[in-house]
Amino acid sequence: MSMTGRCLCSKVTFELSGDPIATVVCHCNHCQRQSGSAFSVNLIAHESQLNLTGELTTYEERGDAGDQVYVRRRFCNVCGSPIVSELALSNGIVAVKAGALDDSSVVSPSVEVWCVDKQGWVDLPGMAVSMERE
Repeated sequence: MSMTGRCLCSKVTFELSGDPIATVVCHCNHCQRQSGSAFSVNLIAHESQLNLTGELTTYEERGDAGDQVYVRRRFCNVCGSPIVSELALSNGIVAVKAGALDDSSVVSPSVEVWCVDKQGWVDLPGMAVSMERE
């Protein structure tokens, strides 16, 4: 399967080839802030599956001590649309933002993570696995 997507202004486009490893809903407060919503839906894939065109800006999330990068959140440098998060400690694993897909009807999340930050009014049916932390 191949999926395509773009940012809001279309300056960044991408193709995700092959099947994702998983489709995950993340409830962490960082994803809530980045998405401006209660959670983020992510297609977890190998970095090699993602082909991007256009320029992205990167925000590096660091641990509490500020010494180690955990996530590189990459977004369009024109419209600000989040496109992908690079998981620094996961050797080439990326989280492609499902909201940037051209056709998100193919998305069917089965895992939710960081449920400790989950909004009390959110109830997602059909989750096979729910984890408190990533």
